[in-house]
Amino acid sequence: MLHALQEAGWHNYSLFLGADGLLVGYVECDDFDAVRARMALTDVNSRWQAEMATLFEDSGQAPDEGFQVLEEVFNLDSQLAAGTQ
Repeated sequence: MLHALQEAGWHNYSLFLGADGLLVGYVECDDFDAVRARMALTDVNSRWQAEMATLFEDSGQAPDEGFQVLEEVFNLDSQLAAGTQ
């Protein structure tokens, strides 16, 4: 799975778990939809989906289809590069 994620274009991928069970993921990639589509074509992803399905709320979606993409509203490096103080 790790190699498949990397080969599909996932970079700097991290998961964070809060004490209340909130799971937040962070990934850098060129095109989020494209890297997810590449992962969907792999056998390891199909196996992962089946194993993880019981750990996610039943929303009628596969575990990797329930992403909520958040808008980046601040980035320190971008602000510094733009000369904003």
